[in-house]
Amino acid sequence: MKICTVCIMVFNEVESLSRVIKGFVDISQDVENSLSVALRILIIDDGSLDGSGETAERLAEEHDIVSVVHHSQNKGLGEVYRTGFKAAVGDYVTFYPADGQFDPMLIFKYLPLMKRADLVLGYSEDGRVGLLGHFLSLVERCAYKALFGHFPNFQGIMMFRRNILDEIPILSRGRGWGNVMELILRAHRQGYKIAHVPICIRPRLHGKSKVNNWRSIWANMEQLIELRFKLRKRSGPNIRKG
Repeated sequence: MKICTVCIMVFNEVESLSRVIKGFVDISQDVENSLSVALRILIIDDGSLDGSGETAERLAEEHDIVSVVHHSQNKGLGEVYRTGFKAAVGDYVTFYPADGQFDPMLIFKYLPLMKRADLVLGYSEDGRVGLLGHFLSLVERCAYKALFGHFPNFQGIMMFRRNILDEIPILSRGRGWGNVMELILRAHRQGYKIAHVPICIRPRLHGKSKVNNWRSIWANMEQLIELRFKLRKRSGPNIRKG
């Protein structure tokens, strides 16, 4: 039986974390029975100060499929992804925020596509929640196109074969999600099979977005500009064979 690690990204989400984990625990047996994939839930606590870390530990004690990794302090989204890249087990990896914006049932859309794809990318036909979010998303997409030319459409949730991480060494560092965009870009350029699936982005269960703002967008743009120069120094992408 194949295994999919679901990385739950947490920074001060004590109000929503339990509900999000319950959503995955509740569907785990159905996923196993219908798709022959066992879910493993990895909570990555990025130095939360509101009790999220303690809640995560309690959830890991209550459910065998749940485990926790704690950052000693807040290190940013980039480090959360790097932790997930290192700690994920099994065949497939996906990342969900702990804010409840994405339905756990999306797993039933993604996993069947992994039979023919190396990477599955979600996209929202309506953009992010809110006018500001929609505008910031548009700014990002324009920047990606200017820096790299064609860039696969992506908003929200991705899933990929774990062995891709062994084949594509990630160059990006820093607090933003530049490492995720690098993974997508280089997988696209090297000929990995990419599938897309429409998804719905829901309102947060509690609080305000920690990444949907100008500061986060600018931090990500700095990483991507740096990545462009790093990629230009390389001899060029190696097309994946087979």
